[in-house]
Amino acid sequence: MKRIGLISDTHSYLDEAVFKHFEQCDEIWHAGDFGTLELANRLQAFKPLKGVYGNIDGNDIRQVYPEKLRWYCEDVEVFMIHIGGYPPRYNPAVKKELTAASPKLFICGHSHILKVIYDDKLQCLHMNPGAAGNQGWHKVRTLIRFTIEGSNMKDCEVIELGKRG
Repeated sequence: MKRIGLISDTHSYLDEAVFKHFEQCDEIWHAGDFGTLELANRLQAFKPLKGVYGNIDGNDIRQVYPEKLRWYCEDVEVFMIHIGGYPPRYNPAVKKELTAASPKLFICGHSHILKVIYDDKLQCLHMNPGAAGNQGWHKVRTLIRFTIEGSNMKDCEVIELGKRG
């Protein structure tokens, strides 16, 4: 069993409450737009971190984190990329990749819109944790916390960090 803390679009701002909310998590996954490598390093020092770079991330972050990741967590294949869209309105390149080899869990960020949607056609759960930073048009900063046990994804919790500063 793995407890996951999912975050995205921090844009160089890391609310200290993230550490409290992710305290019981085994891993943190960041879906891009870290903003600074220092922010990524703070998360990595706290818990094991998987992440992808986003469109605002510089070369320092792009040298450490890839554009996209595919891996297994327990028995769940996960695919993460920063700009991906959502069911059924995927980015065209992402749609092609999802159709060719659909994971059980597809994660992206970028939109600053929190979404958890099951795609019946691809039999894939889509998650976007919204935005945890202060940059952007979102009104409330959000995270997701969930559990993967074997092939089951469960105990999904949306966490509101408060209004954008």
